[in-house]
Amino acid sequence: MSFSLDPEARPYSEETIKKSRFIARLRQCGGEEEAHEFVALARELERGAGHHCFAYVLGDETESRIERYSDDGEPSGTAGAPILAVLKARELVNVVAVVSRYYGGIKLGTGGLTRAYSGTVTSALESTPLQARVRMQVFTLAVDHAEAGWVEAELRRRGFEVDGVDYGQKAVIRVLCAEATTLESAVAEITSGRGELVHMGHVWGSA
Repeated sequence: MSFSLDPEARPYSEETIKKSRFIARLRQCGGEEEAHEFVALARELERGAGHHCFAYVLGDETESRIERYSDDGEPSGTAGAPILAVLKARELVNVVAVVSRYYGGIKLGTGGLTRAYSGTVTSALESTPLQARVRMQVFTLAVDHAEAGWVEAELRRRGFEVDGVDYGQKAVIRVLCAEATTLESAVAEITSGRGELVHMGHVWGSA
């Protein structure tokens, strides 16, 4: 199972290691443009830092997932990759992490840098609740206008997520659920067998 951050979450951590300051920030993001905008924001907030190393993981579907990272001038493999490793170890998706470093005049060595970058991100995540990502099936249910309100209310009462109603020739209710068979049984009961569910695909959401 994969996880993500709440859109309002602002994980942050600051550590001083051998006089170098490491500042980690993380955000939920929905695409590469948004991820790079957050990296730019971190650069602006920490304009005096010499390095702004980052990593991000985007996409709920494993086969199309995007993973990127940057050492931003640090020795190869000592910054971006360790940050990415933390995100992957926590099974995080749709998340970007940036660590800004103010050099303190003492070299940390490759091992020290790796531990510093990964450790600062880990610290930022320690007190941050993670949200499980859930694959939801999408269905539409067409009913007469006269019974649309009652059917919608009954679906909600039984714990199904109603994602909206379109009013045309009939009222078309869009429903999200994890288990199709449970919804099918509920609809058959609520509509006395008259309702017909149409599967429209799936979306990902947070539990």
